[in-house]
Amino acid sequence: MAKHGKQYTAAAAQVQPRAYTIEEAIPLIQKVKYSKFDETVEMAMKLGVDPKHADQMVRGTVVLPHGLGKSKKVLAIAGADKQKEATDAGADHVGGDEIVEKIIGGWMDFDAVVATPDMMRAVGRLGKVLGPRGLMPNPKTGTVTPNVAQAIKEIKAGKVEFRVDKTGIIHAPLGKTSFATESLIENAHALVDSVVKAKPPAAKGKYLRSVTASSTMGPGVTIDTAHIDSRERQKH
Repeated sequence: MAKHGKQYTAAAAQVQPRAYTIEEAIPLIQKVKYSKFDETVEMAMKLGVDPKHADQMVRGTVVLPHGLGKSKKVLAIAGADKQKEATDAGADHVGGDEIVEKIIGGWMDFDAVVATPDMMRAVGRLGKVLGPRGLMPNPKTGTVTPNVAQAIKEIKAGKVEFRVDKTGIIHAPLGKTSFATESLIENAHALVDSVVKAKPPAAKGKYLRSVTASSTMGPGVTIDTAHIDSRERQKH
């Protein structure tokens, strides 16, 4: 069994074995943080779905109201008529077939990829490279689109893609521990709202089975799913 260090143990001792609301959990995560670097605050949600069935797949995107604290390097693979638009929108790298060849050759200096529909035949060749890294452009997440400028701006503003893994869990970042508490709380609610909205009609029973938030190095804090459920009901 893994032995935790003194700092982690001291931090974990401040987290009670109970469910917290998001409003309680975020300041607690910030308070018990002990590492010297600016940790990422993350959320893990166990969903009542079976991802082996296509009709229970959960995926989507959310533009976090306060971003993620670092701007992603965006690559736009676009036809010649859209390349200037992509550059003007703030893409870090823009290209067509030649940039596809460059990636096949091993170049990976980017964090997100958007593509215009006319380039998907070329981009399709990158499935084995980009797919396992979660970087493959996809119309469902708005990263294959004729409106590349909007897609680039959303990613730069802090758009987060989420996708349930084969164990039925979604992991997603919320921002940095240095953020204002209120900003992290709003980001957390935006993420949860988007995941709830993405609930597939085929999902039966309790959808949000368990939710945990933590910083990169810190202990997990259990989030009260009943509180989330009641909040969602009040909204509708």
